This record gives sequence, C-alpha cells and structure tokens, in this order.
Amino acid sequence: MAVTVQQVLEILTRIAPPELACGWDNVGLLVDAGRPVTAITTALDITADVVRDAAAAGCELIVSHHPVIFDPMHRIAADDIPALLIREGISAICMHTNLDAAQGGVNDTLAGLLGMEHCEPFAENCGRIGTLPAPATAAELAAQCNRILGTRCKFVEASRPVTRLAEVSGAGGSYLQEAIERGADCLVTGEAAHHIALLAKQKGVGLVVAGHWGTEHPIAPRLAALLAGQLPDTVRVAPSLADRDPYQYL
Repeated sequence: MAVTVQQVLEILTRIAPPELACGWDNVGLLVDAGRPVTAITTALDITADVVRDAAAAGCELIVSHHPVIFDPMHRIAADDIPALLIREGISAICMHTNLDAAQGGVNDTLAGLLGMEHCEPFAENCGRIGTLPAPATAAELAAQCNRILGTRCKFVEASRPVTRLAEVSGAGGSYLQEAIERGADCLVTGEAAHHIALLAKQKGVGLVVAGHWGTEHPIAPRLAALLAGQLPDTVRVAPSLADRDPYQYL
C-alpha cells in the first residue's frame, strides 16, 4: 500500500517541526514529483549518485538532511539535481536546521554516539553540551570519532581532562567561544576555521574536527528507523548506500 508524500511530510514535521529551523534555511517538501510513495531512501546529501541509487531501488521519495535547493535558482540545467529528481519521478523532503535542533535529531544522535550524558541545548539549540561518563583527552575523543563516524579527525589537545563536552554537527567551529563560556573542556564539530584552532590552543580547550559528513551522516539510518516505525510495513525505508563523504583521504 502506497502513502502520499504529504503523509510522509506530516510525520517528518512531527519529528522536526519547521519552526525549529533557522530563518535563512530552506526546509520541507522541496521537490514534488507527484507520485505515491512505496519506497523511501534517506541520505545526508542528495547527489546524482543518491538519485540514481534511489531510482534503481524503485524509490519515489528521498528524505535528506541538507536541502537540495538552498540558494535561489535562476535557471535549471538537465544535470542539476532538482531536474534529475523530476526526471526520475522522485520527490525530495529536506529537514535541515530543524532536524539539527529537534529532540532525537542530528545532534542528539551525535551526542549519543559520543556517550554524552545530561545534555542541554547549545549553539542556538542546534548543538548539545553535557558530561562524559569518564574523563578523556581530545586525542581519545578524536580516535573515538574516527571509529564510530568513519572519518579522519584533526584535533587540538586540551590542557585539562575533558569532562564537560560540547558538540555541534557540521560547520560548528564558530561556537567555540560559546562552548568556553558554558564551561566546556572540548568542542567536537565537523568544520572549524584556522583562527578557531588558534583560539582553542590559546584557551587550553580541546577541539576535535571530525568532518561535516562525518558528524552528520549518522542521521540517515536514524531517519530511516524513525520513518519505518511510523509508516505501514508495505512502505520500504532504507538509508542510501550511495551517500558518501565527498572527500578522499591520503
């Protein structure tokens, strides 16, 4: 039995209410191919490979974290992702900063993988700050991220044991000062500018930079599980195997 794209959107709206999104964001049903849904794939990014993978799997809907349309589009070419989606008859629902902030969303997922406890909202509600069950070093946290996120980390070591940890998935380096003011011993994030690393070194605060993809891709299987739990068994839901880190590493 198929469901409609609007029915899936209603479920996702309960999971990550649009009012949680930042004002500059673009979330919700961004491409509507007008087809009933019997199969859904979830992904961090909607790339051409993800679209092809979804089409091969017979999916009529992709649910992603990053918006497939972000800046205003003045023209669309045949190889642009929205055009590929329409050509394949695949709709796209994108839940971005609202899913960052939502309970059980991107940052709660990352905090859980890091073993954080007693978490509170941080970084405009998009991040989390909490405690670790045992003191750690920034190097140990970087090694943990390498293991659980499948990424390659760089880090600035803290001058003290890390017991209070802050995390912001994606491009969250700019929140280091707020993390310091909130008493964090270390910040784990996906991206940070050079001057942020210098600030961490100056203040003796740890900084772990685990990659944008690395810190956010765990939401794809999480989204698949959340949707599968609220949709009929007749609707197939699975994360895309074509959703991969765009970087290669030496």
